[in-house]
Order: sequence, then structure tokens, then C-alpha cells
Amino acid sequence: MRLNASLAALGALTLPIASADYATNGPDENGLYWIYSEGLSAAFIAYGASISRLLINDQYGIQRDIVAGFDNASYYEIDQQHPHLGGVPGRYANRIKNSTFEIDGVSYHVDPNENPTDAAPKGADTLHGGHDGWDYRNFTVVSHTNDSITFSIVDPDGKEGFPGEVISYITYTLKDYTWDFKMVALATTKKTPIMLSSHTYWNLDGFANNETNTALNHTLYLPYSGQRIGVDNILIPTGDILANKQGSVNDFWSAPKQIGASLNDPEAVNNCGLGCIGYDNAWIINRQAPYNWRDEGNYVARLQSPWSGIQVDIYTDQDAFQVYSCNGQNGTLALKETQGLHDDPDFPRTIPRYGCVVMEVEDWIDAINHPEWGRAEKQIFGPGGDPYVLQASYVFSINTTATP
Repeated sequence: MRLNASLAALGALTLPIASADYATNGPDENGLYWIYSEGLSAAFIAYGASISRLLINDQYGIQRDIVAGFDNASYYEIDQQHPHLGGVPGRYANRIKNSTFEIDGVSYHVDPNENPTDAAPKGADTLHGGHDGWDYRNFTVVSHTNDSITFSIVDPDGKEGFPGEVISYITYTLKDYTWDFKMVALATTKKTPIMLSSHTYWNLDGFANNETNTALNHTLYLPYSGQRIGVDNILIPTGDILANKQGSVNDFWSAPKQIGASLNDPEAVNNCGLGCIGYDNAWIINRQAPYNWRDEGNYVARLQSPWSGIQVDIYTDQDAFQVYSCNGQNGTLALKETQGLHDDPDFPRTIPRYGCVVMEVEDWIDAINHPEWGRAEKQIFGPGGDPYVLQASYVFSINTTATP
């Protein structure tokens, strides 16, 4: 009964109309659910409500699969290297300091799963919802049309230590050269933190660039992100809001810059944690209100590859943008058959360090432990209140004139 009531409460925010042929238009032989538009084809799996393929023709008319994943849906659940691959991290994305938070004077301790120490052998913090976060669980397909798919999950009270039941719907839609997604979640029984995202690993060259096997050639532009959230040596927010000074390693706002352009600067050392050179940082999106996030030109990020000519502009209603430059990849995660170069010993069919980039639209990370930031209404939800909603559009184009 609660599920039916919650569906009514969510109303028009949730489900598209299911296609009449859904019963016969289920997953293919690899467990992939396909949707299509004029310029894009995408495949998703129930595990983590994950994107597994995104196909687009590059500037030479060659089809590229520009997201990392596995060839078969069954691999995601059994492969020990699964690094939140294309899924929806939840119920709280990114990191939670000391795996604890407080709501209305009550302290909660959630499953620790990162940075184990002698004092905390299971982990010093929680990343992406714990060992059994949402992107390690199977969602239910509740609607599937030619151009859209909706997944749902019911997250029980107490799972991974989070209070209250949460019901969520994840809808992906293709139209022309745009991938839209909407993530809706409703807290049905208790106040609880909710913050979702899409943890997609991108390489706009389809891992097939015969000049470099990294994504460091990709150009990134974050026009509204003159500030970022300060973090400590294990990437836990300190409470500081830092300026990205013009010309600094973290300056992607003053002009587009290749991801690899500043990695030889001394400032790059420890930028993504102790001993880490690269990016795993949350940029704040500062837009002057009022604004319409959907308006043309109001993208919060632009990623472009001069080699393939593929460009993606990201629009969202969220106020932070995490960028991870795949510093942790080590050449052991295999490419899909749809990707990379074949029979070239100089380019192994794996993802090397810096071989991809993750771009997460979300709210300010670990804000549940920083009430001074004033993010509670965007991160704490309870029964009878408004649902959590995240919306984003990834608009693709071919740019043959851009230079790094």
C-alpha cells in the first residue's frame, strides 16, 4: 500500500507512459535495455540503473562508444573491479565524514567502506552509500519505450545504516543529440539524507585515439565554477570554500583547458588526496538567481575532444560538479568490444591511469556534516515533504574547429 501511495505522491515527476511492446522489447542477449534518438543510441542495465553504452558518430562519421562498462550485464555484479561503473550512487553520493551525521539531534552511523585504518578497519568514511550502495543493487524496470527507460528501487529503513525507507525513480530519455535524466526520490517514513548522481566514466574518443590512450587531451570548461569545496588528505570536506585562482591548477572557469594541462605544476601534487596528482574535486556552481538551467548557453560544464570532435554540454539544476580524472585506474579494467583499438600492442585494451573522466552533477558534498553551508533543504527529506529531484541534460554535438 505504501508503494501505491508514494506513486500517487510523486505524480507527474516520475513515470513516462510505457510502450505497448515493452513485454517483447526487454533486454537483449547481453542484458542491455536499448533506447534511441536521431543522433544517439544508449543501453542501460538494471544493476545500479547504470548506463552501459552511449553511441554517437564522431567528426569522421565513425561510431564511438564513449562510456566505460562491461560487455554483458552479468559482469557488473561479479567483477571485483566494478568502480561504480555508470550507475546511480545512493542513497547519498560521494563521501560522508566518519560515516556519521546528525538529524534533529539524533546521530546516525552508516556503513564505512573507504580508507580503512587500524582504528577503523572497515573504513574511515562512507563513499557512495556504503558497501551495498544503490549502484551495487538491481533496480526494477517499470517503463521502457523506444526513447526512454525508467528504473525504480525501494531502499529499506536501516539499509547501510540510513534512517527511513526511500522510494526512487530514475528516468533516462534520448531526444535528438541529448541525453536527459531525472532522478526522483521520496522519503516515506523518516527524515533522511538523499543525494544522487550519475557516475559515468567518459572518454569522448571511445578509447580509440591512436595518439594517446588517456583523456588528458579532453578540454574541460566550467564557466560558473570559480570556487571548490576544500578537502583533506582523504578527500573529506574541511568546511572551507576555496577560490580557484585564475591560472591555477583548478581553474577551468576563466577559459577552457585540457585536463592534463596543469598536471606538471607543483600545485597538482596532493590535489586529489595525499600523494595524488590529478582531479577528484567538487566545484561549486555559482549562478546568479533567478536562472533557467535549461536555457541554451547555461551549461555548467563543457567537455570536448579535438581528436574525435565530440563535445558534450552539461545542463543541470544541481549546485556542484565533481570531476574525477580516473587517477585510480591502473590498466586492469578491460574495454568493451565496441571500444578501443584492436591488435595494436602499443594500445592495450584496458583503461590506463587518466584514461577517462567522471563528471557528477550533484549537491555540495558531505553538506549533511556542514550545516553552516545551509544545504539542509536540498539534502534532508522526510515524509510529507517535497521529494528529492535531480535533473540534467547532456547535449552532444560535433565540433571540428575547437582547439585544445
